[in-house]
Amino acid sequence: MPATPKDSKNSRTHDNSEFGLSSATATKPSLRGRFAPSPSGPLHFGSLVAAVGSYLVARHYGAEWQVRIEDIDPPREIEGAADTILRQLESFGLHWDGPIIYQSDNIPRFNDILEELKQADLLYACDCTRKKVNQLSDDGRYPNICQDKRLSFDGEVAWKLRHGQREYDFFDQIQGHCQFDNSLYHEDFTVKRKDGLIAYQLAVVVDDIDSGIDHVVRGIDLLDSTPRQLRLYEVLDKPAPLWYHLPLAINEDGNKLSKQNHAEPIEASRASHQLHQAIAFLGQKPPVSLRQEPPEIIIDWAIEHFSLESIPRQQQIPYFD
Repeated sequence: MPATPKDSKNSRTHDNSEFGLSSATATKPSLRGRFAPSPSGPLHFGSLVAAVGSYLVARHYGAEWQVRIEDIDPPREIEGAADTILRQLESFGLHWDGPIIYQSDNIPRFNDILEELKQADLLYACDCTRKKVNQLSDDGRYPNICQDKRLSFDGEVAWKLRHGQREYDFFDQIQGHCQFDNSLYHEDFTVKRKDGLIAYQLAVVVDDIDSGIDHVVRGIDLLDSTPRQLRLYEVLDKPAPLWYHLPLAINEDGNKLSKQNHAEPIEASRASHQLHQAIAFLGQKPPVSLRQEPPEIIIDWAIEHFSLESIPRQQQIPYFD
């Protein structure tokens, strides 16, 4: 689960300012949204909720919906999972615009960005182990201990981005004003891993910028990634998108539905039933009679009747099939 925001307002409106702080009524998505699964297994109900939520926001406001396969972590990937995910989306009536984006195709671009940040002295090398960080930190956050060591970027080291000087709070179009403990804002974070792989935070921001993504709809487990990503938008001198963080589906044990927790894959043979469940999970109240309709009919109803204000402002919601 994400860190709990230090201060989350009950209002869904906020004055316009930097870092994605915008009024829910003043700014709406207009260009392009996306769904960006990793090919570590088939979609389950929790990932279906994220896909449906991002699809409805984009389609309701007349924006495009892109699918991006985030395949830059080979140790976690399962052969054939990307194709399985695409077939699942099609069987649930979730049809994307344009070509599929494969994140691995953009690795040269990510490396170029890293070099630019390094030349600007915004990065430094870190050779700390997780054990060492835990010994030096009470809350598990990285205490920036390598920032002045001037270690070589060669070899088995992580590349850290220096933190900014601001508080990277933001307005979320579902959750409201999100502000975190200062230790999150002032923690230097990894943009290239010790194993040489590009870190999620850098890849997702660069891809969203390059694809013209103006709104990001995703699970609330990524809520505390947002301040780090806002720091990247700042150093790359690009405007941040609008943020929409959806509640997570949890099982009877209180754990998030996930591939790691062996959540059951969604099934094409039950597409109408599970799609109806996902729309209801998002607070949209679809008629019971829709369960018997093809997925495209259900999706059309959901787009026409979509209400952002009806999405629950919760971190977790139990799901029982």
